[in-house]
Amino acid sequence: MKRARLVAALAVLMLAVTPTAALAHGGNPNYRSVIDGVTPRVPGVGFEVLDYDSYFQLMDQHGHEVVIYGYEGEPYARILKDGTVQVNQRSPATYLNDNRFAEVTVPPIANAKAPPQWKTFDDSGTFIWHDHRMHYMSTTTPPQVKDKSKKTKIFDYEIPISVDGKRGQIDGTLYWVGAANTSKTPFIVAGIAIVLLGGALVLVVRRRRRDDDGEGGETGTDRPPSEPTKEAW
Repeated sequence: MKRARLVAALAVLMLAVTPTAALAHGGNPNYRSVIDGVTPRVPGVGFEVLDYDSYFQLMDQHGHEVVIYGYEGEPYARILKDGTVQVNQRSPATYLNDNRFAEVTVPPIANAKAPPQWKTFDDSGTFIWHDHRMHYMSTTTPPQVKDKSKKTKIFDYEIPISVDGKRGQIDGTLYWVGAANTSKTPFIVAGIAIVLLGGALVLVVRRRRRDDDGEGGETGTDRPPSEPTKEAW
């Protein structure tokens, strides 16, 4: 039982350190990037924000050709009508998107004005990518934020796209929501309480059984049937 309580405590500890890891390699939980609208609106073509402010997901499941344009207006990625997913190896965005703050060296092959060089990745009809236009490009708090506990609009953004040759865009807004709205502290406290109460309950059950045995060797037939289950936890 001591080992079980130790495992539970370690699980609670993992909850406490998870936000730091997520911030280092993914989205920032202090922000929310929200899609306000997409044009043109085409049935079967959908966009979604993943990981707070870090990724877009494009799903094209009905035989359309969708193109996403990079930071200089060049074709960056596309999904063909048969679901083939391709990325332009000459788009600077292909390399800049590998790092949250674009701290990378763009290779000489990248040239936004050059004809696209498409590389096929899969045929799933789904493409997930990081886009710097959807998040705040600094580790400091935005100057718009005067009170970190309040939701604050940071900026609006546009991601140019085309669907079946018709140009359009993803319109979105980045908000500061603050650590108070994403804190895991209540869950950590609750987890610790469960571990401690669980241990106390086991001790009470065991002491009651010892007392019953000492009073005449009763088998405990009057105990609620749920007691063995509690001990198993």
